[in-house]
Amino acid sequence: MCTRPNKATAHGRRCFTSGARDRAAVGVFTPKAAALFVATGVGLFYYFHYEKQKLLEQRQKELESRSIGRPHVGGPFTLTTHEDKPFSDKDLLGKWSFVYFGFTNCPDICPAELDKIGSVLTSLEKDYGTIFRPVFISVDPARDSISQMKTYLTDFHPHIIGLTGDYATVKTTCKAYRVYFSTPPNADPKGDYLVDHSIYVYLMDPNGQFVEAFGQSSTPDEVVERVKKEISEFEKETGRKV
Repeated sequence: MCTRPNKATAHGRRCFTSGARDRAAVGVFTPKAAALFVATGVGLFYYFHYEKQKLLEQRQKELESRSIGRPHVGGPFTLTTHEDKPFSDKDLLGKWSFVYFGFTNCPDICPAELDKIGSVLTSLEKDYGTIFRPVFISVDPARDSISQMKTYLTDFHPHIIGLTGDYATVKTTCKAYRVYFSTPPNADPKGDYLVDHSIYVYLMDPNGQFVEAFGQSSTPDEVVERVKKEISEFEKETGRKV
């Protein structure tokens, strides 16, 4: 394209080639700019891929750390429920479990702890439903027969399962959960003897792994908040709900 000379173009005609028009149309998007654009896109892709991998590795390390840092509490056992049915450690899997060791002749501590478990269950079940399995394991098998356990538990939360068995099985179960108890091995069911034992409510996750031990000083509200936190962490780590 050429223009004729005028006063503004006294030095003659000015011509614009088709290449000049093309460059004007393309503007700043030159081959160099295009290459820079592509390089930036590739760089961002690898950056976010790297960050994602780093996040996944960090989460895996946290998971391994939580697992390694846990004390080894719990193990295989087979006892009998207050409904006269067999119950083993496998029956705890798939639920969040509260495991408490005590005895029915306990004057005050055991009833208070079982009431606490009931209060915690009532609160948690409103939000999560029946994803919890509370068990009360007797450390006084000589006096805590199936019928005695059944009668005793009528005063507490209906979902609590009473477990009892022979002395050797109870002793093995207590050892697995690191529970101390002083019941004599040849105790007379009609005898008058004292029983001392560890006072903890053990929280086990749906995989049967130990999570926390709540002592007497733990309030129901504190237990509820901790359990909620553990459920949230479990769901993040495993990607599933119970």
